[in-house]
Amino acid sequence: MSDPAVCARPAARFTLLTASAVCALIILDTNIVAVSLPGIARDLSGSFADIEWVVSAYLLAFAACLLPAGSLADRFGRRRMLLLGLVLFGMASLACGAAPSLLFLDIARAAKGVGAALLLTSALAAIGHRFHEPEERLRAWAFWGACMGATITFAPLLGGVISATLGWRWIFYLNLPLVVLLGAMAMHSIEESRDSAAARLDPLGSLTFAGGLGYLIWALIDGNRVGWDSPPTLARLLVSAGLLGLFVLVERSQARPMIDLRLMRSGRFIGALLGMFAYAACAQVMMTLLPLYLQNGLQLSAVAAGAGMLPFALAMLLVPRVGMRLSERFGPAQIFAFGLVLVGVGNLLCALAVGQGGYPAFALASLVLGAGAGLLNGDTQKNIMACVPRERTGMASGLSTTTRFAAIVLAIGILGGVLAARSARLLRDALAELAPAQLDKAAEMATRAAAGDFTAALSLVDPSVRDVLAPAVRQAFIGGFEGVLLVAGVAALVFAVLVGTLLGRPMPVHEPLPA
Repeated sequence: MSDPAVCARPAARFTLLTASAVCALIILDTNIVAVSLPGIARDLSGSFADIEWVVSAYLLAFAACLLPAGSLADRFGRRRMLLLGLVLFGMASLACGAAPSLLFLDIARAAKGVGAALLLTSALAAIGHRFHEPEERLRAWAFWGACMGATITFAPLLGGVISATLGWRWIFYLNLPLVVLLGAMAMHSIEESRDSAAARLDPLGSLTFAGGLGYLIWALIDGNRVGWDSPPTLARLLVSAGLLGLFVLVERSQARPMIDLRLMRSGRFIGALLGMFAYAACAQVMMTLLPLYLQNGLQLSAVAAGAGMLPFALAMLLVPRVGMRLSERFGPAQIFAFGLVLVGVGNLLCALAVGQGGYPAFALASLVLGAGAGLLNGDTQKNIMACVPRERTGMASGLSTTTRFAAIVLAIGILGGVLAARSARLLRDALAELAPAQLDKAAEMATRAAAGDFTAALSLVDPSVRDVLAPAVRQAFIGGFEGVLLVAGVAALVFAVLVGTLLGRPMPVHEPLPA
């Protein structure tokens, strides 16, 4: 970590180490929780919608606050906002670990997402401020990327070990000593910096964007429970559309908007953003969803499920090196399309492996999926930045990261709806055949089965039929998850055609955009 090739100055090396460790903490927290979701569902008596919110509350707050957090860091100081983010992240982690209910946990997770947004934007700005020369900046970002890749690789395994030995609450308590250590490091290694020309804060734009996205996720997650054509679902969709429409009007009316919508006039820029969306929604989201299948479908322990994610994670870590060589021979459109085809084929192969059962075939399929994710991971940000003028790279970077996490939140809502709906249908069919008298319990059983709490699902029916229904409950979950992978696979292939076509357009000329 003290390689002089990164930078000749010890202070700069310490800055890079601290900022990279802060970002690694965010990645660790994002990916480590997935393995603990079945345990949380069992301990706090949660349905599948409940555990969706455990993930979505964090990511929704994170995505919604990234752009305003960047403005706060620029205006009031990167180190100050980083330290504030660490305090908020640490307090929220303590609240998550001590959560007495799922609602309390969701609120704490949302607060944690706000802290994570402050941390990420401040840490990235600190690296950008400290490293100026092109070669040292390239090496600094390479070191940062290696830290992120290593964290993604081992987070599920670490989560499995902690869940199995100490319990899921310690996944959150683990953050407390790390926050204290990183706070001390930041005080001594990150110099205060500001941007005197930073864009002003945009509270109305931030609130309308967060509200619109939040209502959309609420409708997606609760749609299966209350009905897609029910008044609550329709009302949430209408409110979401209204708030997002208001957000567009707010941004168009400002001289220096949080998101300059004139960038959307470039088909290539839209293609790059869609590529980021497709990568996050069809590949990166699987870091959260696949551990659910390993534990609930294959009945692996938390530790084994974490280890079972290694083929996916290792491929995601190693394949970017191949992507760098491919970029010397092929253009962005070809590489992006090929990466999304790999993601699509990987998801479809995973669906086939789920239908057949057993881990070996699933491991090979997840290797293909991880290879596609790794090929895209580095290219997504690079292609977005290449489509905009230099003076707009900060805005484009923020929009790119917001798109990534908003896509994961939306994918969890949509794919979670697929899992819940298909599991419920399969379970109703099984009850109609095996225990018709229990058919009225199908809906509630399905919500428990989708969360992986098969014991709670079976406790809802008469004891005399539980043994008969036990295989059907597990099979309903497996069938539902197969549907999730099929939808993600087909979506990735459709995106491959769309993104490849848009990125094949000529590179836009970097001129000032029209007023």
